[in-house]
Amino acid sequence: MAAQQILEKYSGVVSTVQIGATAGEGGSRKSNILIGGQNTMPFLSAEGQIPHKPVVAFEIWDTPPLEWPKALLEAYGDVVGDTVAWAQKAAGDFKAESLCLRLQGAHPDFGDKDADSEVKLVSKLLESVDLPLIVLGSGDDAKDNQVLPAICEAAKGQRCLIGSAVSDNYKTLAAAVLADGHNIIAESPIDINIAKQLNILISDMGLPLERIVINPTIGALGYGLEYAYSIMERARLAALAGDKTMACPFICLVGHEAWRAKEAKASISEFPLWGEDVPRGVLWEVITATALLQAGGDLLVMRHPLAVEKIKKYIDNLTQK
Repeated sequence: MAAQQILEKYSGVVSTVQIGATAGEGGSRKSNILIGGQNTMPFLSAEGQIPHKPVVAFEIWDTPPLEWPKALLEAYGDVVGDTVAWAQKAAGDFKAESLCLRLQGAHPDFGDKDADSEVKLVSKLLESVDLPLIVLGSGDDAKDNQVLPAICEAAKGQRCLIGSAVSDNYKTLAAAVLADGHNIIAESPIDINIAKQLNILISDMGLPLERIVINPTIGALGYGLEYAYSIMERARLAALAGDKTMACPFICLVGHEAWRAKEAKASISEFPLWGEDVPRGVLWEVITATALLQAGGDLLVMRHPLAVEKIKKYIDNLTQK
């Protein structure tokens, strides 16, 4: 006698967040992307509704990423010195669905670009490429409080995803995002309680929970991936159990974490037994991404075009009817 299949049913649902606004919505994007909206665990369509597939965004920088390994830089060639050209290559050659601009050049230790120069860059980028845009600050709280509100104002109406807000520094960014119609990334250090509290603090300022995306600060393969997976899974189960303060989609900075791993960035000349640089690094990013998708990742920010291609196929295979 065959065992009876037991299906789980949940009372909660993950919020749907829209990134990007078309002309009819007051923006200039050719389309928007929707993340979240599911009422079941990842890819278990037999147990509930999964209205939107996970989305992959290409990471680009406002300054040449000199610390990126050669195996990664070679995928883009000379365009890494020109942010707009880099974005156009991602959109044209690699069929990007969305872009994630990291304003690393605004950091005091990496160029110290001022708000005006970053605003000009973002404005030019929005004019040149019509994809939904995610904007990440430099990671320096004081500088991000100067730059990101100016970016929000310059991109008003485009419904960007702006980050990151952290528990010690969220008020300025939350106010700017609320005023200019964007969504916010709430970043917490792999801790459910901090993530929940930050979401509550941001929503108390008037920004709806439906405009918050959680960055759980994941780890890459071999560097804390299992712990990040467990935290994301617990958070998603809490959301599906009805905790609205945790019912926000996840953004995972996969490329940032995967290509920091020694095993991904080391050259074959350093470790000849590890194999060729490019396939090794790509696989490190791919395996990290597949695990995080299974943990509930809704939006993955990735770097290598080949890794993105493989992950998109993986998502399509798991979501086809």
